[in-house]
Amino acid sequence: MTTRRVGLKDVARAAGVSVGTVSHVLNHPERVSEPRREAVQAAIERLGFVRDESARQLRAGYSSTVGLLLLDAWNPAFAEMARGVEDAAADAGMTLLMANSARSLEREKASLTVFSEHRVAGAIVVPHDPLSAELHRVRAGGVPLVVLDRMDPREGAVSVGVDDTLGGRLAAEHLLGLGHRAVAFAGDPSLAIPVRDRHDGVSEVVAGAGATLVDLPCALSVEGGREVGAALAAMPPAERPGAVACAVDVVAVGILQELQRHGIRVPEDVSVVGYDDIPLAAQLAVPLTTVARPHHAMGVAAFTLLLAVVRGETPHEPHRLFAPALVVRGSSGPPAPTDGST
Repeated sequence: MTTRRVGLKDVARAAGVSVGTVSHVLNHPERVSEPRREAVQAAIERLGFVRDESARQLRAGYSSTVGLLLLDAWNPAFAEMARGVEDAAADAGMTLLMANSARSLEREKASLTVFSEHRVAGAIVVPHDPLSAELHRVRAGGVPLVVLDRMDPREGAVSVGVDDTLGGRLAAEHLLGLGHRAVAFAGDPSLAIPVRDRHDGVSEVVAGAGATLVDLPCALSVEGGREVGAALAAMPPAERPGAVACAVDVVAVGILQELQRHGIRVPEDVSVVGYDDIPLAAQLAVPLTTVARPHHAMGVAAFTLLLAVVRGETPHEPHRLFAPALVVRGSSGPPAPTDGST
């Protein structure tokens, strides 16, 4: 069963006025006499009429809607970026058309097509890697774009990112500073450029200190972390890395769960450092040491840059690179003594 949308003609018929009068009430109420204005408003309320804002903006030649495409909406880090974009858009009187590519190029392409079809004023995209041909096509088609969570080196591009190589270095320096000599990296660097950068930072510091790096590739999810935790638990204690630097916090959550399930203490037996500082990180049974990224501020910055481009301005700083920060909590500590001392 379908319900026909109530239109201007229905309101005009119910109010006993012309369609033009209804349009004036909606857009220029000062041009309509009070009795007619009241009749139209009463008909609107009785019929439940809602104006077709997208059609009105299309006729006017502008839009107040911005597209936001997330890479993984289930990751709290991306949700926090979205909150930053949404807060800034609300302050500017604009609305969001939000989509999730779920790390799929096909879904990314479909979502970008929807943005174009809806004539959005511009779009903020957390892209799949590498930057897709569809992303280039949409930008070439005249839709202003800001790439979020990646630095986009193309001429004329606008982007917002984080120095994730520095973040990886911070995590590794913290663990080595505690005395660890074997550090595992949990996460697959091939899945995303930021993860690759974090791995590069960890690898650089570990190699420079003459320590051992153990790569434990996994999906960027709690389930991926559980798999890594199970692999660590299966290792003989003498061969198990005493510290793990994780690509993202959700991987760290899975590792903590699995280590605790096997009776392996954190941080006494294994130190774990996450990456992102999602809200859950500080609330775990063992609060998570992590590398914080300013996700909300990144979202605000992305919208601010997009709004400037939409208005025909050239951003003074078209590429914003934020710095991460180490947040030390309870999941990291010195390695366990090997001489039987306590």
